[in-house]
Amino acid sequence: MSNAISVIELDDDQLIAHACHVLEQRLKYRTDRAGSCLESPDVVRKLLRLRFSEREHEVFVVLFLDNRHRLIEIEEMFRGTIDGAQVHVREVVKAALRHNAAAVVFCHNHPSGVAEPSQADQTITRRLREALSLVEVRVLDHFVVGDSIISMAERGLL
Repeated sequence: MSNAISVIELDDDQLIAHACHVLEQRLKYRTDRAGSCLESPDVVRKLLRLRFSEREHEVFVVLFLDNRHRLIEIEEMFRGTIDGAQVHVREVVKAALRHNAAAVVFCHNHPSGVAEPSQADQTITRRLREALSLVEVRVLDHFVVGDSIISMAERGLL
């Protein structure tokens, strides 16, 4: 019962952070029969709903995956303002190599609530994909989080 009491005493931000941590740990260690953890955009959306809730500034996050699409690490790489975040391609490539990732999924939020990928979102995704392909890291998707969550892969924008 002590766990229930400690959870009740958390404020909203602490509770969301705790829920994100628990979900991330489950994603890191869960394997299904196919051995693949992040096999569909819906699995990623569950995590993103928590991670990006109530953010007042733009945040760019990368999910680093192994060759079976199991989660290695989730890293918040860049933090911006209410209407943008500067993403440095070189830093993303360095992080992918540091984590020995075979694939990545990008995620960022639009604090305005409009989840539609912008032209700038599409441009940086293309630049990241081109750079990562040189070191044999696949870009599986890029999610834009607003009032809804848009998968650029589902939209054919990768």
